[in-house]
Amino acid sequence: MELTVADAAERLGVTTRQVQHLAARGDIQTVARGLVDATSVARHLAVHATVHRRAWAEMTAWAAVALLSGVAPEWLGASQVSRLRGRLRSLTAAQLVERARNRARVTRYVGHSRAGDRVAAELVAASRASASLGLADMSGVDGYLPVGDVAGLIRRHGLKRDEEGHVILRATSAAIELVEDLAQAGPILAALDLAESLDAREREIGRRVLDAGLGQLRA
Repeated sequence: MELTVADAAERLGVTTRQVQHLAARGDIQTVARGLVDATSVARHLAVHATVHRRAWAEMTAWAAVALLSGVAPEWLGASQVSRLRGRLRSLTAAQLVERARNRARVTRYVGHSRAGDRVAAELVAASRASASLGLADMSGVDGYLPVGDVAGLIRRHGLKRDEEGHVILRATSAAIELVEDLAQAGPILAALDLAESLDAREREIGRRVLDAGLGQLRA
């Protein structure tokens, strides 16, 4: 489904110029001149459920995931960690989702069904924690990979960009070993991913887990 730039602006509560800026930045997808993909607009709204605020820098976002997962973010100084801990104590789950969105660039693709397992083998999948969050195994492929590996993976597996695709690639500049450690440290990273879902149940479960994590940090 397609939306005009004006319709997208109305749904997002922003100006048409801001919609054009979001499209240029890749936050929503353009399908033709003056038209944007409606699903990408809905996904943007799922993340930006609150008043728009500037997202944290990528490594600050990962530090927030680490703190909520009980892992020391050693790449930040002690004063930075203290300030971030204080900010986290004042956030709701919805605000955390918006602030931490820069931890990775998320894009969706379609590909041959037989490529799914091969693609998944090259990703760090936080969604493996879905069972612990009360969900059955997630359908499709969803995981993190280094920014520099995206083009090669797409080429090898013949993936094509599609906002409703079953392959979700989360490209990050953070060390992939760090991402893997945090994916295994607890449910926080999986919960962040779920909290950005268009599925209302997944989104609710993700935000409930994040609220619990934020509550533990305040205790």
